[in-house]
Amino acid sequence: MLSPAAKERIAALLGPRGYLDRPEDLALYEYDGGQDRHPPDVVVFPRTAAEVGALIRIANQFGMPIVGRGAGTGLSGGAIPRQGGMTIAFARMNRILNLDLANERAVVEPGVVNLDVTVAVEKGGYFFAPDPSSQRACTVGGNVAENAGGPHTLAYGVTTNHVLGLELVLPDGSVIETGGLPDLPGYDLTGLLTGSEGTLALVTKATLRLMRKPETVKTVLAIYSSSEDAGRTVAEITAQAITPVALEMLDGVMLRMVEEATHAGYPVDAAAVLLIELEGIREAVETQVEQVRAACQSSGSIGSRVACTPEERELLWSGRKNAFGAVGRVSPSYYVQDGVVPRTRIAATLQFIASVASQHGLTISNIFHAGDGNLHPIILFNPRAPGEKEKARHAGEEILKWCIGCGGSITGEHGVGMEKNELMPLLFPADTLETIGRIKLLFDPESRMNPGKVLPTGRGCSEIRQPALQPGSLVY
Repeated sequence: MLSPAAKERIAALLGPRGYLDRPEDLALYEYDGGQDRHPPDVVVFPRTAAEVGALIRIANQFGMPIVGRGAGTGLSGGAIPRQGGMTIAFARMNRILNLDLANERAVVEPGVVNLDVTVAVEKGGYFFAPDPSSQRACTVGGNVAENAGGPHTLAYGVTTNHVLGLELVLPDGSVIETGGLPDLPGYDLTGLLTGSEGTLALVTKATLRLMRKPETVKTVLAIYSSSEDAGRTVAEITAQAITPVALEMLDGVMLRMVEEATHAGYPVDAAAVLLIELEGIREAVETQVEQVRAACQSSGSIGSRVACTPEERELLWSGRKNAFGAVGRVSPSYYVQDGVVPRTRIAATLQFIASVASQHGLTISNIFHAGDGNLHPIILFNPRAPGEKEKARHAGEEILKWCIGCGGSITGEHGVGMEKNELMPLLFPADTLETIGRIKLLFDPESRMNPGKVLPTGRGCSEIRQPALQPGSLVY
């Protein structure tokens, strides 16, 4: 519960419209895009880094956990206040502070919507490369916290590859800056803090790398009668030293849901499609398009077509970008996973996912960044049916364990959050986890920053609110 004294301090700092503490308002901040939920005790809306620092000092004084929140589009519970406390929402820190096209960078506050960065610079011939499916809603601060990716990760990388520097507020309320200039000496704190999921510090400003728009872009839609053939094509394309900027796969279940919702022109009778995008100098792209189509045909494609106009290309991508929304029209609820496997194991992984669906009596559709093996199996279930949510969770855990066994990972872009942290011991040896825990406690010795996230808290571990780490204990 929010104490009267803490509320008085917050009101004096932010004013009566700068915070929420009524239960009906807090209910809007108890969930994100995942399956878990827990309400905060108070939600605050700072406008400056100084206010963020002051709020953290208030939280520390009254023993409140602290959770940062962007747009709430995350899919691993990263913004859920697992132990209540103070949620610091960055919706009012939403300004683009500086555009420096000559040096290909932008400085923005954490509440800036991802797509708005590209909109601000596209007339100058630039764009911001990280493009999650939620880019029309998700914010830069959340992208930095989760190290978000998107369909174009294959060529451009994830968020960390496009963050040059950060301004952050530490758990004691102090403000620091990292990076900002290329090739600075010393430790790469910007890289360490990008993807730390709000467990070490809160981002209040980010310096972003901008990319120049390519001369030519071509999008190919390859059609398959077998998901496994589509999976094998991915390895075939990369084996020919062709690196598309995007290489996406949708299976038949997903195709039909997407086409019904968006009318993007996907073949509803196919078992799978690959959405392949190439860009660069016109002559090189035209050659690569023919090489890609030949690779698709040799791997079992039953047809392919190239988007002839920008409008047709945009329509194909609209279907891909709006896929999660399309699922919501069909199923009362769904559980999105985010595992990674080597490209050569995609076909086998699709077969395994099909066996998991059959074993649990669930429908699982697949849509993923096939080029870098980042899978997004979507497990459909009815939360009102007894036991279905638990079945969906078990199915998701089995898929992630398979990914680890293939030499992959439990996340490619959604983060670990509170959804997958108990699987971390399967991915990392104990000594590595202990080192990660020591870094956490170096920044946040009281473990108030987003507690219960990233590192394991149960299955033999003590509570995360432990103020000190005992060697070999795996206690964070």
